[in-house]
Amino acid sequence: MASSNFIDHVRIYMRSGHGGPGAVHFRREKHVPKGGPDGGNGGRGGHIVLRGNKQLWTLLHLRYQKHVHAGNGKPGEGGRRSGADGEDIVLEVPLGTVARNAETEEIRAEITEDGQEAIILPGGKGGLGNENFKTATNQTPRYAQEGIPGIEEIIGLELKLLADVGLVGFPNAGKSTLLSVVSAAKPEIADYAFTTLVPNLGVVDYYDHKSFVMADIPGIIEGAAEGKGLGTRFLRHIERNSILLFLVPADSKDVKHEYNILLNELRKHNPELLDKKRILAISKSDMLDQELMDELSNELPENVPCLFVSSITGFGLQTLKDSVWKAINDITD
Repeated sequence: MASSNFIDHVRIYMRSGHGGPGAVHFRREKHVPKGGPDGGNGGRGGHIVLRGNKQLWTLLHLRYQKHVHAGNGKPGEGGRRSGADGEDIVLEVPLGTVARNAETEEIRAEITEDGQEAIILPGGKGGLGNENFKTATNQTPRYAQEGIPGIEEIIGLELKLLADVGLVGFPNAGKSTLLSVVSAAKPEIADYAFTTLVPNLGVVDYYDHKSFVMADIPGIIEGAAEGKGLGTRFLRHIERNSILLFLVPADSKDVKHEYNILLNELRKHNPELLDKKRILAISKSDMLDQELMDELSNELPENVPCLFVSSITGFGLQTLKDSVWKAINDITD
């Protein structure tokens, strides 16, 4: 994904359609000079609908769509004919899209499946025609209902990538390199901080045509939850990951301390992230010999599985895939 093409948040002014008014009409035929009321109902206003599309990976196609108006319902007619419904507006969005009221933050819908549809702003109901108001004491009602107005809101659409595994680490921890080695993804890789400016997804092949999806998000720094570095802009992308794979490089001054900083930033962003399964991988382990690995193992956190890996030499990558697969599928040894 090119950074200019990856859009994960848009705000759109939306208005569902107004319901059409009911009709005031009386049956008039050659041999029925005093027919009763036969005014039809007004048509429903058009809905604003979100539809999941697995072929989309970004909200780029909605970036410049600032206003969306659904069609209004048509008025009812004589002869008990109802007005036509207003035209619905269907916006296709990538899986993982959340729609919120931009002012109240109330969630209107979450799209997680291909083809899933959700009405985020329903159209106004059409008004009843005068036929509906006929009674034994009022056989010629000369009134009908107006249609119910549509709903106007500014809706924020935000994308939370759907992936099995989310890579978590400081800038230059080797996340992009790992993703490029275990999948066909080609993220930008360079020897400086914040090379990754947008999330990247890769499909990791496993045995017997099995696979899982791994997401690499821009690096976290201490204070990210307060807006430092790239802030919390991309932290939401790991909220739907099944597994969090923490990456800390072997040349770190204190692996356990770095891991705890990352954990703390996630806690401050969303405490529920700590309920997810976690794996800690020590990247760039080609810099270590077995003696250093043994020594470092004694300093690693005890409450999380720890592995040594090297994206350059391939060391430990199959073991890492095995561990991730077991964690995703709740397989215990």
